[in-house]
Amino acid sequence: MDEAKKAAGNHAASLVKDGMTIGIGSGTTVYWFIRELGNRIDQGLHITGVPTSTQTEKLAAESGIRLTGLNEVDHLQLTVDGADEIDGEGNLIKGGGGALLQEKMVAAASRELIIIADKSKVVPRLGKFPLPVEVIPFGYKHVQQKIIDSGLCKQVRLRSRDNKIFITDHHHYVLDCEFDSIADSYGLNIGLHLIPGVVETGLFVEMASSAVIGFDDGTIQMIRYK
Repeated sequence: MDEAKKAAGNHAASLVKDGMTIGIGSGTTVYWFIRELGNRIDQGLHITGVPTSTQTEKLAAESGIRLTGLNEVDHLQLTVDGADEIDGEGNLIKGGGGALLQEKMVAAASRELIIIADKSKVVPRLGKFPLPVEVIPFGYKHVQQKIIDSGLCKQVRLRSRDNKIFITDHHHYVLDCEFDSIADSYGLNIGLHLIPGVVETGLFVEMASSAVIGFDDGTIQMIRYK
């Protein structure tokens, strides 16, 4: 699996040109992208990155990438990020690592969103991976109940880690929503956003420009969505 992720990350790094300001996503496949960017910077590449999480910020800084904040740029030429699931139309579930809010904001500020993933992330229909929904802590149980009562999903669990409630970089909670499958990702995204207390969802609908899919033998497949 690491060979597949490394292949996707390395290929995505080759798409980054000198002088670009880019968004840098989060996750295990993005790790390889950042490492390869660091190698290219050692060889003379000059870029600026906007990280999507504190973990990404740390790794990117260690790799020699010059960093800035989203408020400091007018736009990003491209963002490279991972995904937990990708359907045939390029719609995504993201947020398994908990950075969905910043990931979506950075993606929305980008002219192009390139998703990198191993082949296991490509699915016929979204929904097997639990959908993360970021919520404010105040009244989160009521938000949880409203999602359950809406009939939008089978089960809603408050995310925990090491027997403690998981806290995002922006001090929010995450509700993981379980489905059999998601038939209408666009409608579901809107429906969840209408519930007061929901900050963001892990549904990235019609945002990806392309995907770089890595395979175990080190080959990649490039898929264009728009």
